[in-house]
Amino acid sequence: MRIIGMMSGTSYDAIDAAAVDIARDGDALVLTPLGMVSEAYPGELRAALAAQMPPATTSMEQVCRLDTGIGQAFARLAVRANNELCDGTAELVASHGQTMFHWVESGRVHGTLQIGEPAWIAEATGCAVVSNFRSRDVAAGGQGAPLVSLFDAMWLRGLPGTPVALNLGGIANITVASDEPTAFDTGPANALIDAAVTYMTSGAQRYDHNGELGARGTVNHRLLGQLLAEPYYSLPAPKSTGKELFHLPYLTAAMTATGTQGLALEDVVATLVRLTTRTVAAAVASAQGSSVIASGGGTQNPTLMRALDEELGDVELLTSDALGLPSSSKEALAFAVLGYLTANGFPGTLPGCTGARHASVLGSITPGLNGLPSAVPAATPPRSLRFA
Repeated sequence: MRIIGMMSGTSYDAIDAAAVDIARDGDALVLTPLGMVSEAYPGELRAALAAQMPPATTSMEQVCRLDTGIGQAFARLAVRANNELCDGTAELVASHGQTMFHWVESGRVHGTLQIGEPAWIAEATGCAVVSNFRSRDVAAGGQGAPLVSLFDAMWLRGLPGTPVALNLGGIANITVASDEPTAFDTGPANALIDAAVTYMTSGAQRYDHNGELGARGTVNHRLLGQLLAEPYYSLPAPKSTGKELFHLPYLTAAMTATGTQGLALEDVVATLVRLTTRTVAAAVASAQGSSVIASGGGTQNPTLMRALDEELGDVELLTSDALGLPSSSKEALAFAVLGYLTANGFPGTLPGCTGARHASVLGSITPGLNGLPSAVPAATPPRSLRFA
């Protein structure tokens, strides 16, 4: 089955579309990646999106406008991916959409909202679309995150020791690929760094390019100690979080509490890099991980990766590229696999990773011009995956 997986993460800097051929070989899925294309949100749409993100308030009018605008942006990129990567032969689009709110109270997820109306994608491409992946797991008592955990467990099955897959997006999450896999969000990856850079440069920069700011800065241990005291880090897994907690007012409140409002931007970024790397390393240590395979935008920050390598100590750190999976396209490919599972009627979750009562077939399907996607029936779900 030829599938386009689409993703825009919590950093909402761009939409990624990765195309892949997926075939069944016994109890394994064989993936043949066909490439990836990315596009930034149009400036006006990105500004509107940023203005409605927590802790901001919004209106139903704005939600409708964003749902439509994001759906149309996804549709334009899906058409491009189908034409450029698939020669117009894609059979299915798996769209994660854009997370706007993840409703967590006392460690329990009550709801989650991803927008980007899939009808625009189906209409523009003619393909059936799987979307709204997270809500079914939440309805089954799960966190709805991290949904890449099944992909990670299938992909890393058979590697020696206890490998840990790490995604460094706006939020960091890990999957511990043991005999009984576990997964959870460890805390912020780029979310607070991006917020600080955007605010303290008045929007002239939106992220720490090549880790240059963090490399010039010095860690402020007073601020770091305040940030590390966040109760989220001591919660048991499974757990999930987002920008509903880790946002700019959260950071400025911590700076006010520690009298560090006058810190230079470089020192703030260096401190936030250490926050990310220390909390990730603590999570890996608690899972007794033997290696860390990293992916996501954070892998492009050499300062963050050096600090993470230092914090991990003897635990090996490598990127998913070293195992044949481009780190930039991993999440989009993971949702392509989840779309394949849904189209074939197979569960897309591991209850031990999300905390759900049971595994669930994920998402909602919007028919394409030719109706629902065709699938070859199989008696049992796949257990592993490999790349051709």
